[in-house]
Amino acid sequence: MKFTKLQGTGNDFVLIEESSTTSDYTKLARAMSDRHFGIGSDGLLVLLPSAVADFRMRMFNPDGSEGEACGNGLRCVVRYVYDKGLFSGGAEKVTIETMKGIRKARLFKTGDKLTKIQVSMGSPEFGAEYLPLVLGQGEKGIVDIKPIMDYPVTVGDWKLLLNFVSMGNPHAVHFLNEPVADFPLSQVGPEVQELPIFPNSVNFGIARVLSRQEIEARVWERKAGGTLACGSGACAIGVIAQLRGYVDSNIEIRLPGGKLEVEWDGLGEVFLSGPAEVVFTGEWLGEV
Repeated sequence: MKFTKLQGTGNDFVLIEESSTTSDYTKLARAMSDRHFGIGSDGLLVLLPSAVADFRMRMFNPDGSEGEACGNGLRCVVRYVYDKGLFSGGAEKVTIETMKGIRKARLFKTGDKLTKIQVSMGSPEFGAEYLPLVLGQGEKGIVDIKPIMDYPVTVGDWKLLLNFVSMGNPHAVHFLNEPVADFPLSQVGPEVQELPIFPNSVNFGIARVLSRQEIEARVWERKAGGTLACGSGACAIGVIAQLRGYVDSNIEIRLPGGKLEVEWDGLGEVFLSGPAEVVFTGEWLGEV
């Protein structure tokens, strides 16, 4: 089975095209993503044909579960089909069918070099049913469409104020005054995900506002743990920061793996921009 390894701001993936030799992508994702006995990745991308868009994408986490949304993976798929010349007529726009609907992508080039890929990530959703989120009996009246801000939780010695949003997958964001590198994310992140208010776990993001146009952040991803970048997490942080009045509508999110651009008009879809690169190609000789 031929594969391509790609990365978007350090968030790395193994991509394969639809295979007639396997239907067990869950098992394959666990094997391929293993960094000691496999190829090593933050997930498996499967490129498939689509009846409603140019292409279809499925994404499987390292534990084999299927992910609903993945902004960096989406850009990697666009990079792959561009490099393979699969765009019809040299088009610079493409549509990708995902679990959460059709996503649009736009390519930016300097001369003949592809420098940036922008993808639509859908509109943010704030109701508890979208996350999902289970709050106390007396709090159910505030979870219709109004954003839930500064929800207090205690994890160990940490008192956190969580802000909730769904970008097709659930996110909880906590803002810091100190550098995000100093926060014990690998310790606190798993404990936040196990809180009973998150029946399906959550992506936990920490962020520090640097200016009206810039935020530094880290994300402990659901099913994947600590990664160098999280596209949907960057969008969630950008949306919450804008709702709180911290930033403008077009901002840069600094993550350990690099920078992503997030743009939101406060009403419609969120747009995520950043690089995506091929790392290497190969042939998988393990079980399929």
